[in-house]
Amino acid sequence: MSVVAENMAFGAAQRVPDTWWRRHQMALTPVLLLLPALAFFGTFVIWPIISSVDLSFYDWDGIKTPEFIGFGNYIELLHDPVFYTSLANNFWWLVLYMLAPVFGLAVALYLNQSVFGIRLIKSLFFFPFVISQVVVGLVFGWFFNANFGLFNRLLHAFGLHGLALLEHERTATFVVILAGLWPQIAYCMILYLTGLTAMNPEVIEAARMDGARGMKLLWNIIIPQLRPATFIAVVVSVVGALRSFDLVAIMTVGGPVNASTVLAYYMYQQTFTAFRYGYGAAIAVVLFLIMDVYIALFLWRMLARERG
Repeated sequence: MSVVAENMAFGAAQRVPDTWWRRHQMALTPVLLLLPALAFFGTFVIWPIISSVDLSFYDWDGIKTPEFIGFGNYIELLHDPVFYTSLANNFWWLVLYMLAPVFGLAVALYLNQSVFGIRLIKSLFFFPFVISQVVVGLVFGWFFNANFGLFNRLLHAFGLHGLALLEHERTATFVVILAGLWPQIAYCMILYLTGLTAMNPEVIEAARMDGARGMKLLWNIIIPQLRPATFIAVVVSVVGALRSFDLVAIMTVGGPVNASTVLAYYMYQQTFTAFRYGYGAAIAVVLFLIMDVYIALFLWRMLARERG
């Protein structure tokens, strides 16, 4: 009995006291681990968004005291022809940037083979994604330059007249989009190459044994397994299209006569050139809402398809 009593006394001494932290440890530990990330996200993402929305209701030149004007900036946007031009150009960016996942998949399927020299070819296709967007803009700007560009030199070599594509209102936007598609296709290609590498080869072999070939194999077997890569490629392409700025600034500076400007560049002009911080913030809020609505609709449609 004495031995049992001693063991019970020892167990009681070793027992951890039932404190408030012990009772709530499982619930509080994830919150404490997430707090640093939430603090950074709130400071550098949520707070700037709230500040931009608040600033869009003011008229401020960056020096004087901000003047509250309510929805005055948004009402002015509704009567601003340059805003509608920027909106239309962003629409074209968005539509044509959807070609990036398509061509990225095609290039990835071509490169997903084991032949001599394929690594060198992959590096050449990967190269546009590595270089800076500024360099891409300069290269394409020189290539399509009306005076000394290689494009017009090639036309002259075939006896054709030169074209001032970057200087024409109807073609400048599409030339800039073409320059943007070059690195965007390379990025989508990388995503699809990663997805193809992670695919189960036994599924493909089983499908081939069942008679699946060509487009039937691609559409019914390969593309469904690449759905995560497709999701990332589409979302990144949408964000890249809507936040397009650097190529426009390098190649056309929004011209000619604001014909190639986009919302991001127009926001920059109004904020840092015209010193209309409230009006620039209103453009930023509109751009943010367009981006959020488009991505939300895409996510909703994708989730509905997954459930189906």
